[in-house]
Amino acid sequence: MKYSHEVEQMCVVAKGPHHGPAPIPEEGRWVKAYQITDISGLSHGVGWCAPQQGACKLTLNVKEGVVEEALVETIGCSGMTHSAAMAAEILPGKTLLECLNTDLVCDAINVAMREIFQQFAYGRTQSAFSEDGLPIGAGLEDLGKGLRSQVGTMYSTKAKGVRFMEMAEGYVTRIALDTDDQVIGYEFIKLGKFLEDVRRGASADEALKKNTGNYGRFTEAAKYIDPREE
Repeated sequence: MKYSHEVEQMCVVAKGPHHGPAPIPEEGRWVKAYQITDISGLSHGVGWCAPQQGACKLTLNVKEGVVEEALVETIGCSGMTHSAAMAAEILPGKTLLECLNTDLVCDAINVAMREIFQQFAYGRTQSAFSEDGLPIGAGLEDLGKGLRSQVGTMYSTKAKGVRFMEMAEGYVTRIALDTDDQVIGYEFIKLGKFLEDVRRGASADEALKKNTGNYGRFTEAAKYIDPREE
């Protein structure tokens, strides 16, 4: 290591405190993190690309610095779905530091990795106060029973008002309006469960009926509209 002439001429002043880093909460413990293997937890990060055309939600379950489980969810960009497929292969088995310095194919996923790293580094994980953390597989629970991302898609214009396209419950098929043409409910298909039933041998009609539900005062509507038709 080289020192400048000015530093070389300085006298030594002893350093007093040697208390190390401040402890952070990790899986029900207080940990002083000196190296990447000291980091454990489950957390989320959200990222976006430069043109902000799409976004990524990244969920990682980390044990002793190594990614044991990864969930990559994307929205808004068709190309990002393929990037997510590659990132999901890349992440497990790597240390957090490796992940931070790995090209995860898409800017939005790279930004999500940056954001989630901060959660881990500062002890802001979802499992910070959960003893022994969360088991491998906990990330999958974010998807619910149908194993589909929680997506909300709405469209509206000043001229024609709002159209609900997709809710957490599923694909919206009809919107219920009252006598003043205001929304009072909607009908939906639980797509994940519907497709599972069809895959297991149920007829499409049977599966559709079984997995169709409604929300709000749907049955009291003065009229119903299809959100995808004129």
